[in-house]
Amino acid sequence: MMSWNSMMGRLAAVTTTMLLLGAGLAAQAPEGPQNASPPQANPAPAPMPAATQQKPQEGGVTISLEVPVVTLDVVATTSDGGLITGLKKENFRILEDGVPQTITNFGTGDAPITMVVLMEWSNVANGWFAYQAKYWADALFPNLKPQDWVALVTFDMNHRLEVDFTQNKDEVRAAVYHLMFPGFSESNLFDALLDTVDRLKDVKGKKSVLVLASGIDTFSKHTLDQTLKQLRQTDVTIFAVGVAKTLENRQELHQRLSSSRELTYLQAQNQLKTVAQMTGGLAWFPQFDGEIPTDMRAVADFLRHQYSITYSPTNHAADGKYRKVKVELVAPDGGPLTILDQKGKKQKVVVYAREGYQAPKGGVGD
Repeated sequence: MMSWNSMMGRLAAVTTTMLLLGAGLAAQAPEGPQNASPPQANPAPAPMPAATQQKPQEGGVTISLEVPVVTLDVVATTSDGGLITGLKKENFRILEDGVPQTITNFGTGDAPITMVVLMEWSNVANGWFAYQAKYWADALFPNLKPQDWVALVTFDMNHRLEVDFTQNKDEVRAAVYHLMFPGFSESNLFDALLDTVDRLKDVKGKKSVLVLASGIDTFSKHTLDQTLKQLRQTDVTIFAVGVAKTLENRQELHQRLSSSRELTYLQAQNQLKTVAQMTGGLAWFPQFDGEIPTDMRAVADFLRHQYSITYSPTNHAADGKYRKVKVELVAPDGGPLTILDQKGKKQKVVVYAREGYQAPKGGVGD
């Protein structure tokens, strides 16, 4: 098993790059000395070289201007969740703050997965959420391949790295099995999520966090607004599987669900939905144990069938503002893309992609 830090080094880029916040925004810098490292476990699509303008100076000195690029990981499905594969660059239209952008690089492929399983292990609701997360987590591992990397982090009022990044899925599985008794009756979801995402910031390629939690936060230092603001700056895709719905149904059946508790569950569900949606992921809220294998398979399928789309923003202003990004599917003639089912019936199309990114402040300008 390798340490978290060594995994970061193994997966980090070997060329000097300037990481610009949000949606994989990066600019390529001139090549410098490189440290030898093993092949990347989860290689990213080859980045487009940044356009460089050079002005000759006396003595042979040059000045280079780095131009940023934005990379989006995009999934397209039908309204019933069926993946839409085989799309080409011409099938995508990118709008940034309503302005059309030119796609400069486009890639597909069944890329390896780099994932952190972030699991609630608290005594909230007498440990119901913790045990639900524990048993549901097991359904993920059959959907992972030998080349995939996975780590396990649990949280209550603190968060703990249970297993560092490893390709040995049985090691992570064993760690889940050996979780016995939840401790604190606090659930610091926001703090745990932000710390986990921060640790992934130097990892190149497709990376994700799978949150197995109720969505209830009781004690975090960060508020929901602060959490969302920081998540705008990450290129990590967040998926969530809510573990509270089964208890909610049980309490409702036995008429033990108060209006305040119902509001708490609704707020928790909306929180998981929001963090997943803004990062280009998806949230599931199973009502029965039998739904879990399908949901976990969907998580892996989403990650393996992402289209990688790169563009150079037409807006070069280094103003630090949040820019909204919209991804649309179009036909070759520029009209809406039509998808038909086996019976020839038109199906609604859904696109999952990051909602925007935080522009850099200072550096690159008009």
